[in-house]
Amino acid sequence: EAQSALEVAKVFDTERTIVSYDNLGIARLIYQLPTTLCEMFLREVFKRGSIESLDQETLFTIQRFFENNLNVSETSRKLFVHRNTLVYRLEKIKKLTGLDLREFEDAIVFKVALMVKRYLNASPTKY
Repeated sequence: EAQSALEVAKVFDTERTIVSYDNLGIARLIYQLPTTLCEMFLREVFKRGSIESLDQETLFTIQRFFENNLNVSETSRKLFVHRNTLVYRLEKIKKLTGLDLREFEDAIVFKVALMVKRYLNASPTKY
């Protein structure tokens, strides 16, 4: 478990120096998936648009939105942007991906897709 925790943490949690296997959550599950399944999942999720077309500012906005539990007002305050600016960015993401990140189900799909993308970028091919 300790070795597995270190491997998973290298991919998903680069900020913590101490990692517990029990606290890895969904990252532990994603790490066990074959890359072919992960690639298929990403193609399904982003069929209307590519995750690569999202710029760093947009990805940072999404990350903060998730950290603030999908709360538009709190996220806009912490990003120092007007609430309508954040809503505009979320609408742009919805047009591009078909996912409305203000909806819990869509937010989960997007979050998992980001984690899968990170996993694929860091891992050799596993079948």
